[in-house]
Amino acid sequence: MIALDITKNLHTAEGTLKAHYELTMNHGEFITLFGPSGAGKTTLLRMLAGLEKPDSGRIEVDGEVWFDSSRRINLPPQKRSIGFVFQDYALFPTMSVRENLLFAAENDEQRSNVDELINLVELSSLSDRRPETLSGGQKQRVALARALVRHPKILLLDEPLSALDPSMRQKLQDELSLIHTRLGVTTLLVSHDIAETVKLSDRLASVVSGRIERIAEPMEFFSPQTLSGKLQLIGEVLKIQEDTPVFIVTLLVGSSIVRTVLSADEASTLTVGSHAIISTKAFNPIVIPIRH
Repeated sequence: MIALDITKNLHTAEGTLKAHYELTMNHGEFITLFGPSGAGKTTLLRMLAGLEKPDSGRIEVDGEVWFDSSRRINLPPQKRSIGFVFQDYALFPTMSVRENLLFAAENDEQRSNVDELINLVELSSLSDRRPETLSGGQKQRVALARALVRHPKILLLDEPLSALDPSMRQKLQDELSLIHTRLGVTTLLVSHDIAETVKLSDRLASVVSGRIERIAEPMEFFSPQTLSGKLQLIGEVLKIQEDTPVFIVTLLVGSSIVRTVLSADEASTLTVGSHAIISTKAFNPIVIPIRH
């Protein structure tokens, strides 16, 4: 179990913000930190990793104290069992894929598992290539594999897929879900993507102004009501067209276009660019806007 209760003064565009994070994670759980830019999500990851120091509080991981301000305990990053995947990959440009992973290994057992990890992320044929010759999606796979080399107690993901095109992003979401299922590593993800959050997370922690305001299952968080439909999808509203007496709404669901017919009252709750939940109940589609 991972338990943290920490504070930190954040310097934002609106002035100093006193952040206070309280969170408990179960072993093997996947939690997404969701909220607006500047809310302090990345800062929380960095404090867990030991890259930033909280002003006060305590971080405990599987019975080991990583930080305790009252006891002046603050383990350095190298003594914390974490894997961190950054937005910019942070790969060593002069090293091959395999060398990047070997550099992260601390012992012979971890070094012996490097090829297995490379195979897990489907990069065996590229193991001798340097990062400059790889695509963005391939670099992200290398960064993920390298973060897993030491079998970390926590995997920290700071919007790792945000720079990828939609099709590659969806593919890597599937791979990340598969890896999490196979390895069972406790994972904390920062994301602004609603579909990604719903697809990957066991729970969502809503971060607003440096505080975790609500923790819930993703569908519970985003749904304004409990849906009993057999199929539930999340899509982005692309177009709303009036075709009296109804409206035709076009949504992007993954890489597919979905069109449905709604009443004027139902269509009035939607706006182009927003996200909505599509639920089928019998043969009648229900489209409900997602409230952030």
